[in-house]
Amino acid sequence: MAARDDSARGPALGYADPLGEPFLRTRFAVPAVPATFVRRPRLTAHLDQALDTPLTMVNGAAGAGKTLLVADWAARLGQPVAWFTNEAGDQGPGMFWAHVLHALHTAGTPPPAGSLGSPGGLRMVDHRLLARLADELSGRDRPAILVLDEFDRQAAPETAEQLEFVLHHAGRGLRLILVTRTEPLLPLHRYRAAAAMTEIRNQDLAFTPEEAADLLARHGLRLPADATRALVARTRGWAAGLRLSALAAQQSADPETYLKEFEAGHSTIADFLLAEVVGRQPQRTQDLLLRVSVLDRFGPELAEALTGRPDPGPLLAGLCRQNAFVEDLGHSWYRLHPLFGEILRVHLRARSPGLEPELHRRAAWWLRDHGAVPEALAHGAAAGDWECAAGTLVDDLAIGRLLTGPRADDLTELFSAMGPEDTGAAVDLVRAARELAEHDLDHGLAHLGRAEESLDRDLARSARAGERLPTGTAAAARLSRVVLESLAARLTGAPDRAEEAMAEAVRLRREVPAHLLARHPELTALLLTHLGSARLWAGHFDEARAALTEVTEAAEVAEAAEEPGVALTELPREDCLGHLALIDYLDGWLDRAESRALAATDATRHCGGRPFPGAGLGQLVLAAVAVDRDELERAGALLDEAAESAPGPGAPDPVTEACRALATGRLRLALGDPAAAAHAAEPVVETRVTSPWARANTALAAAAVLLAEGRTGAAAEVLDGIDGPYGPLCAAELAWARLTAGHADRAGQADRAGQADRAEQADRAGQARHAGHAGHREEAVETAGRLCADGRNGPGVTVRATLVRARAAADAGDPGTARKLLARALLEARPDRLRRPFLDAGPEIRRLLDSPPLHGLASGWLHGDGPGAGSPPPLLVEELSGREREVLGRLAQMMSTQEIAADLFVSVNTVKTHLKSVYRKLGVGRRGDAVRRARERGLL
Repeated sequence: MAARDDSARGPALGYADPLGEPFLRTRFAVPAVPATFVRRPRLTAHLDQALDTPLTMVNGAAGAGKTLLVADWAARLGQPVAWFTNEAGDQGPGMFWAHVLHALHTAGTPPPAGSLGSPGGLRMVDHRLLARLADELSGRDRPAILVLDEFDRQAAPETAEQLEFVLHHAGRGLRLILVTRTEPLLPLHRYRAAAAMTEIRNQDLAFTPEEAADLLARHGLRLPADATRALVARTRGWAAGLRLSALAAQQSADPETYLKEFEAGHSTIADFLLAEVVGRQPQRTQDLLLRVSVLDRFGPELAEALTGRPDPGPLLAGLCRQNAFVEDLGHSWYRLHPLFGEILRVHLRARSPGLEPELHRRAAWWLRDHGAVPEALAHGAAAGDWECAAGTLVDDLAIGRLLTGPRADDLTELFSAMGPEDTGAAVDLVRAARELAEHDLDHGLAHLGRAEESLDRDLARSARAGERLPTGTAAAARLSRVVLESLAARLTGAPDRAEEAMAEAVRLRREVPAHLLARHPELTALLLTHLGSARLWAGHFDEARAALTEVTEAAEVAEAAEEPGVALTELPREDCLGHLALIDYLDGWLDRAESRALAATDATRHCGGRPFPGAGLGQLVLAAVAVDRDELERAGALLDEAAESAPGPGAPDPVTEACRALATGRLRLALGDPAAAAHAAEPVVETRVTSPWARANTALAAAAVLLAEGRTGAAAEVLDGIDGPYGPLCAAELAWARLTAGHADRAGQADRAGQADRAEQADRAGQARHAGHAGHREEAVETAGRLCADGRNGPGVTVRATLVRARAAADAGDPGTARKLLARALLEARPDRLRRPFLDAGPEIRRLLDSPPLHGLASGWLHGDGPGAGSPPPLLVEELSGREREVLGRLAQMMSTQEIAADLFVSVNTVKTHLKSVYRKLGVGRRGDAVRRARERGLL
């Protein structure tokens, strides 16, 4: 056949391939890049290494930008490049080598005329031709650069072997660049080991947000940085996806919104991927891709469960090698490119309506059986298979995660679609958890009862059938019920019920697999937290402290060791800190109560999530402490903060409401409104058991109103109705109230003698019934003496008890003893700035305090004179450490906790610990207050 070539490069060449068809020039021309092409220096610099290595592979998915990258590089190289684009219709090695020789000739790399010969046919190549070609190339001064585009279309394995032969023996005379979607059948490991290979892979080809912004700008689109980052995340930087999105957005009136919300399944991107990726696959592979599109990740066994076809592993591995938008996660697990997955799901719904829920159901049960709990839950919900979803949660002992932890709200939302037709023990347990978490006691208890009935029926049915439920499964369900039972006991104020739940939990824990318990530290934390709260409600302070401390200490150990699951116990720990702060307050330890309450409120700010039953308890304790320090404005602000922290509508937490009543009542009394104090001190909560200390606080407030009205007899009746256990603080206040009632009774008898209205007559009858007020005074003094002698009580108790004794001494005409006792009370009160008991002590005590020796002890912090008048800033009772000063300094620079941690090269948890200590030492609860107080003290 006559030779003909119009190219100006090189001599005349053979015009036809072995089939007699003309060589198409477009297959040998370096492709032109479009005007919107973005040159990426990081990749072109990498590609420059191709001049120094025999083999270069640019391996990426369809539309990843491989060809344009290499074409742009070749066009700017400044030396000839032989280019050949493979096509699927090419037949055999003979045809391949005919095209390669033509590409080399076109690039001006001709061997001596007739020295090489030509392939012997379509499917065979004379080995001597390959040897002569390698020899010819090896003798070149400058290496020939050969680009084989779309090399993945070359299916014949012998072609790869022949190419490796030529490449190896050509030595420095050939630089081979393969542009491919798959790894070629060349001994790549040898080239990699010898550092004789340059590689640009799919992940390298992905656009960065900055490169994507440049690409969008070339299409006339300028987006905010966060919108560009979101588009890159959705497309994973896939070049074709970005280009096609940009082209479509150009037609939109609001490009930014379009790029944020476009439906991938109905776009030019879908057309591209369905044609270029899915359309190239055989039917079996297409079906596999459509079915696994409902999964976030998949392995061969899970894919088999969805397809019903055995051993899809080789298919998945092949798709991954082909860069068919199937990404290898390691250990035989894969995932789809997110956009590809979106498109396949839309295609699945169109091709097989109704199949998607069934695929989700199969996935859910398979994942449940293999312990993949979060994924099983998601697929069970997507399928509407609530038996599977709820059973997964319960069997895994994860019921507590509906109550605490960072995913509590997500789980609640996931189960929100359950309908009334869905039944079963696990379903009712999940419903009960959701309702109790929202403090809906009526519905929560109803679901809890139904769950217990279902569990009993299941056991009875199994027994009749001679079967046995798996021990771990049955125990997990019952333990889940017990955890919810403990919460219900707390919310209903039923301490005995909480103790029973804990005893049953101890028994059931022995039947549950140890690894489940280890994975769910929140279960133990929840049980102990609710038990501690119920014990505190009952007035069993020591037993409550033991349970609550176990939670906080375990959480601190886990946090220090950076154990997994710490976040799941943050809310219970915060709740326990609030309860422990309240116990400290009721024991009279203001400083300790403040420290723990600050730690609780700090934890609330950092752990987030759904409000716990005791939310706001820390602020309430701080408010009570502020009232005792006569910081009334701060107390009011803290009560407002606590109200904002409340969990919302539903049955309130008894302990929290009792503390709210206590703090609010004390504030109203300090503001001089006994009637409002009595009203506020009545907790708005219905419980099965009345709390003795909450009842005592209410009674003391009511007695204060009666005493203010001069009705000492009625006040004494109220006081006599108080019984324990109500704790040391209430005991001290009760002693003071009884002493006050007796004193007022004596002082007012003459004034009341002539009054005869019915109220006065009734009150006089009450006075007659309490003619033994002298005995009550003796009892008050005796109680005060015991409280002072008990070393477990703090200043909040002992100062009040000492004032009782001082008042009694003054009443008995012994001012010397009274002054000594007042001096002791002042010395005890000063470190804690405990002012309120002195301000409420009455004119007799205030007159004694005005005497010169006592006035000196009170000056500067108790009286309204001197440099410390008003509400002075607290004393710095303990010096800040060096690290605490560093944290405080960065706090003043408005740095976040994360920024402080990064700046000091420590963990966020370490910074939190330092902040808690700083707050405690400065006597504050917030960042701004800490900075202000530090400046007042000259620490900044």
